[in-house]
Amino acid sequence: MDIRQLRQFLAVVDTGSFTKAADTLLVAQPSLSQTIKGLERELGVTLFHRLGRTVSLSEAGKELEGPARLVVRDLETAEAHVQGLRGLQSGRIQIAAMPSPSIEPLTTLMSAFARAHPQIAFDLHGTFTVDETIEAVRYGRAEVGFLGGREPLQVNDLRVIQLADQPLMLAHNPEFSQFSDAEAVAPESLSGTRLVVSHKGSLMRAYVDELIDSGTDIDIAAEVTHRSSILPLVKAGIGHAVLPASWQSFADAGQVRLLPIASAPSLHVSAIARAEGLTPAAGRFLKMVRDLAA
Repeated sequence: MDIRQLRQFLAVVDTGSFTKAADTLLVAQPSLSQTIKGLERELGVTLFHRLGRTVSLSEAGKELEGPARLVVRDLETAEAHVQGLRGLQSGRIQIAAMPSPSIEPLTTLMSAFARAHPQIAFDLHGTFTVDETIEAVRYGRAEVGFLGGREPLQVNDLRVIQLADQPLMLAHNPEFSQFSDAEAVAPESLSGTRLVVSHKGSLMRAYVDELIDSGTDIDIAAEVTHRSSILPLVKAGIGHAVLPASWQSFADAGQVRLLPIASAPSLHVSAIARAEGLTPAAGRFLKMVRDLAA
């Protein structure tokens, strides 16, 4: 097994197709297929289930993916450290981030880093749950992760930097809202309201479900997969929404206000990274994250 085989294996995983992987790697498709078959013979297992023009990972392939990404990541890190002797002249930082931390503090961090190191690019991968973000960092799909949950994060095998607490608030358009003159709202006052919510898995949705379970008469007006759809729907008067305070910067740009909700929980935002093996660019970025937390 060599690094070329692992890179080609991961290209097939990421594209879901031998043809697309070959195009991405600028190699002939028959050559790539032979490389994967050789890797399967060497390991004595089938790595992919071939379904017409598409492929899916076998159980053995799923077991190989994480270690393969770490091997490739470690090699790229070693190469980057050698290049880093000449300073941060180039590079790419791969980040996995949930929606609310993507707004803040990630926007502020990326902006400050880009001004200091304009030659470094970012590759931002969206995640939707805490576990998905942790796995992206743990298995090498990203170097740094930003996530948020009800409790401060504790993960033994990763470096964790606690960043901010973002209280949940009520987003509403005063033109369509009974709270147009309010400075804050009580949870029980949400009875009779219509809310736009994300699918299950976020703290915001969990809090809304808890209010409903406690007897608060809330009507789900819309359930959306992409949380970026929430504010436009609130602006259009489809319903209100429960969002972390970080969304205030977006709300200020359009006719939406965020009001405090009494006794609502906060989203605890953290950054995570592997304890070692970061590229110089990611290491410098993580130092900026630690400085923000200090």
